[in-house]
Amino acid sequence: MSDRSFLTWPFFEDRHRELADALDQWAGETLGDVDHSDTDAACRDLVARLGAGGWLRHSGAEGDEVLDVRSLCLIRETLARHDGLADFAFAMQGLGTGAISLFGTPEQQAAWLPRTRSGEAISAFALTEPQSGSDVASSTMTAETDGNGFVLNGRKTWISNGGIADVYTVFARTGEAPGARGLSAFVVPADTPGLEVEERLETIAPHPLATLHFDNVRIPGSALIGESGKGFGIAMSVLDVFRSTVAAAALGFARRALDEAIARVTARKVQGAPLADLQLVQGHIADMAVDVDASALLIYRAAWTKDSGAPRVTREAAMAKLFATDHAQQVIDKAVQLHGGDGVRHGQMVESLYREIRALRIYEGASDVQRVVIARQTLGGS
Repeated sequence: MSDRSFLTWPFFEDRHRELADALDQWAGETLGDVDHSDTDAACRDLVARLGAGGWLRHSGAEGDEVLDVRSLCLIRETLARHDGLADFAFAMQGLGTGAISLFGTPEQQAAWLPRTRSGEAISAFALTEPQSGSDVASSTMTAETDGNGFVLNGRKTWISNGGIADVYTVFARTGEAPGARGLSAFVVPADTPGLEVEERLETIAPHPLATLHFDNVRIPGSALIGESGKGFGIAMSVLDVFRSTVAAAALGFARRALDEAIARVTARKVQGAPLADLQLVQGHIADMAVDVDASALLIYRAAWTKDSGAPRVTREAAMAKLFATDHAQQVIDKAVQLHGGDGVRHGQMVESLYREIRALRIYEGASDVQRVVIARQTLGGS
């Protein structure tokens, strides 16, 4: 059983504690029999299960509802501790419709949020391009006006849920000004003519990822999310909310690694005594415990700050993501080391965690990008 004492911290209300406990029980009872041999099928299955369980209602906000970042973080942390792909499935439903939740028209929200929150439809966030990863302002995909609508041309890559999504939030250049000021956001159904999956991308931890090709994709003017030319701000606002949840997923992986390490060193014996009796092993466990708690403090500070009404938590979220993802990598590496040869054996939990954690230090702002953000915020820059 993972440490639950953090739920008594003042960041949380009773509803958060009840949510965490209920989800932990549900995940333990529901996720054990998911077949991961087919990643696409597993993701569809997990989205359906999460929808049927009512958990996806937290992934988006309709009307006067407000996204509760603490709930999002608790859900991601709990799911990641149980099943990395379940965390992915939940996270993409939120990220994929984040722009619709925060900036969409009532019609856009009514068309998609009930479907994504029930698990009926799968969503995706299409921002990254082959030549522009963290440098969103250099995006080149175009959205040219055509009568009352737009025509999209270009490519998006490393798109999570690419190939299985029913709807994409797509960012393209409408050209109001150079750089960041000339981007806009659009709702694009996956079956829109001209939108094709160009390539499926295989990674060390299997997830549905793809490169998308937009070839004269025609969409109506009603597909525009928010105002034309405001897409960069929309994207950053969405990431501002969900970046803390990436850190929470890393925390979930780290907690599971610590649990696995404790079980290993208390059961495994060397010269007739448990590994846990060795001072060097105790030192590793202590370092892991400190990293877990420090990560949790940064994550739930950022989430609480956002939920308390802060318009932006750029600095707090960047600190949480940088520290939690980098230190989760260290916690998991120690867990692998403490497992010896079994730690690198395919099928072992710590081996799976080792593969899962690496991407979190890259996507939604790589660690070095977070350092730049933190430095600028600390120095008083933009």
